Amino acid sequence: MPGKSKGGAKEKVKRHVSPRAPAGRKAATAPTRAGKSSKLKLPRETADRRAARALRILARLRECYPDATTALHHRSPYELLVATILSAQCTDERVNMVTPNLFRRYPDARALAEADPAELEAAIRSTGFFRNKTKSLLGMACMVRDEFSDGIPQTMDELLRLPGVARKTANCVLGTWYGKNEGIVVDTHVGRVTMRLKLALSARTDKDAERIERDLMEIFPRETWTWLAHALIEHGRKVCIARKPKCELCPLAPDCPSAFTFGNAKSE
Repeated sequence: MPGKSKGGAKEKVKRHVSPRAPAGRKAATAPTRAGKSSKLKLPRETADRRAARALRILARLRECYPDATTALHHRSPYELLVATILSAQCTDERVNMVTPNLFRRYPDARALAEADPAELEAAIRSTGFFRNKTKSLLGMACMVRDEFSDGIPQTMDELLRLPGVARKTANCVLGTWYGKNEGIVVDTHVGRVTMRLKLALSARTDKDAERIERDLMEIFPRETWTWLAHALIEHGRKVCIARKPKCELCPLAPDCPSAFTFGNAKSE
C-alpha cells in the first residue's frame, strides 16, 4: 500500500526535519522580558565594543560591591599569607575556623618556622591537603625568617620565591595588604564569571588562570585590579554560582553573553 514502504516513510520524515544551520554558526541566546530565552544571532564583538562592555560591567560591580575585599580574616601580611596558602582547595569559611587557634600558637613567621610538623599538620588537617600545606608553610616561614628578617616580602619576584606561593597568593597579599596592583587574583569564581562574561578570549577553560589574568589586565584599569578580583569572587558566590546562576537577579545580565543560556538559570 502507498505510504507504508520504507522509502515512503523516510521521505515523510525528511519533509518534517528542519534544515540545519550553516556550519560554524551558532544561535546565541538573549533574555526576554518574561525571563525566558530566545534565539538570537549576535555579531562578533570588536575589541572596542568589548572594552566598552568591560567598563559598563565595572561600573555595575562598583554599585553592587563597593567594599569588596578578601573574606579571609587576617591582621597582618603574615596572617594573610598563611590564610591564603591554606585556602587552596578549601573554602574561606573553613580557613577562618582554623586560623584563630593557628595564629595563637604561631603568631609570626619565626614561631611558625619552629613548629613541629606533626602538630602543624593536626592544626590544619581540616583544610585538606594538610601534608603539602604543612611543607609549604614551614618552608615559607623558614625563608621569611632567614632571608627576609621575619618580614613578608613586598614584591612579586620575592613572594614567588616562597614555598607554596604562586601568582594568585602573591596577588592577594600584594594587592590586599600592601595596596600594590601587580596582577589580578584568579580563583575558581573569577575564572567562571570571566568566562561566562566572555572577557578572556585567549583562555581555553575557566581553569586557565594565566590567560584569564592577562586578558583581564588588558581591559580593566590597573587601579581596579585588586578590588575587581574580590568583587568578581563575591559575585560568583552570591549570583553567578556554578550550578544555578541567578541570571534574573544579575545586574550584569544586560552585558553578559551567557545570561539566561542555562536551563536552570532561575532565582531561588
